[in-house]
Amino acid sequence: MLVKTYGSAVYGIDAITITIEVNVTLGTQTFIVGLPDNAVKESILRVESAIKSNGFFMPRTKVIVNMAPADIRKSGSAFDLPIALGILAATDQLPGSALLDNLIVMGELGLDGRIHPIKGALPIAIATKKDKFRGLILPATNATEAALVDQLDIFGVSHLREVTSFLESGRSLVPVKLDSRSAFENGISATGPDFGDVKGQENIKRSLEIAAAGGHNAILIGAPGSGKTMLARRLPSILPPLTLDEALETSRIYSVAGRLQHPSGLVSTRPFRSPHHTISDMALVGGGAVPQPGEISLAHNGVLFLDELPEFRRTVLEVMRQPLEERKVTIARAQYCFDFPASFMLIAAMNPCPCGYYNHPSRECTCSPFLVDKYLSRVSGPLLDRIDLHVEVTPVEPGEFTGSGKQEQSAIVRRRVMAAREIQLRRFAGTGIYCNAQMDSAATRAIVPLSQPSKQLLQLAMNRLALSARAYERILKVARTIADLDLRADVLPQHVAEAIQLRSLDRELRSRH
Repeated sequence: MLVKTYGSAVYGIDAITITIEVNVTLGTQTFIVGLPDNAVKESILRVESAIKSNGFFMPRTKVIVNMAPADIRKSGSAFDLPIALGILAATDQLPGSALLDNLIVMGELGLDGRIHPIKGALPIAIATKKDKFRGLILPATNATEAALVDQLDIFGVSHLREVTSFLESGRSLVPVKLDSRSAFENGISATGPDFGDVKGQENIKRSLEIAAAGGHNAILIGAPGSGKTMLARRLPSILPPLTLDEALETSRIYSVAGRLQHPSGLVSTRPFRSPHHTISDMALVGGGAVPQPGEISLAHNGVLFLDELPEFRRTVLEVMRQPLEERKVTIARAQYCFDFPASFMLIAAMNPCPCGYYNHPSRECTCSPFLVDKYLSRVSGPLLDRIDLHVEVTPVEPGEFTGSGKQEQSAIVRRRVMAAREIQLRRFAGTGIYCNAQMDSAATRAIVPLSQPSKQLLQLAMNRLALSARAYERILKVARTIADLDLRADVLPQHVAEAIQLRSLDRELRSRH
């Protein structure tokens, strides 16, 4: 007897419907075809044990399981449940199996029939709705994230018996209901480290405010203990809140990676990812036999913080160059090609030299000029060109630690940042650009016209600092953001001057050669 059930396979951050055909006929052995990987092939052992543990029998004739379309590789253990139901229906053990014709079923089976969590529940739910299925049966652990998709019945189950009882007796499963907008609004109120905790460092706070207002990349250069990491970790507190669309897109990435652990099933605050400097190329940009999103995709719509930047392997840093420009990463394999979103703010931190005290106001550097140059050269020029703000972080004066003056809270800075972002949203309406940092060359030159004094100032900086064409455009973008923070329609010479000052590493490298 031939029976069809339906599952779904995740590719990139999308999913496609898989038809699982089970045919029980004369002969012996069990075959799974349709490009299954080892995890899918091993499912037959889990399925057999789960079936027997729950009072059913496993056929001793030939069982053929075909997973269509057959030219797409199937991977993972999430196909256990639809295969098990197909076998039970094909052997007339499930009289109500016709109910499965309009449902997607996914879940990993334990040997006793318990259903374990899967990855990618959110994109699977989106594909289920797109393909006009009535609902989705999946592990109860994943039901909340799948319920973010409205107009779709989401049934969370914990055991094989719950599904078979539903099919045998028609006992209804209760759909999981979730108000995605309410869940989102409740989540965005979460708080984190605040700028108000930071004593002094007003110029660094100003630089990070500019970075947040325009979505610019920044690198913080300073001695150990000067506050680079502390300041970077507070950057998300001044970024605009996620929109619902951004939250859903970010949640899809976390769902595919199996890291969506928020109670609401939704990532409602901007991600802050801080990988260790021993990270590999693949872990940073994504990949693998079954491509998974890397750290740069997990930081999508948020912040990627690379502490001790020169300690990262050169190859790891260089693979970021293309994603920084295109705001996506493409993982290509022989038979398929996936695009993972990677629109993030890069915030990096580094010491100015191996000992960390080059140009320190009170401590002497023990490094030779050769060692300083060698240390700085670990970060390539092309990568530095893609970083808009180079900010020198100086140690806080002892008197500032004990001062009683109030520090500006993140909420106040965030209001200024959001006002600047609103200007940019109106400016770029309908273009697919959301902040100044995302402008291409043509848009930059069209939107940032300069007066003659501003042109002369910028030309002088180009000549003295030997800036590249890319650095020139970065300065224009930053100047536009500074003008937006000042609520000015025109970019004035003082805006250009401040943007040039925020290229301290260019000045430092130029002064040493």
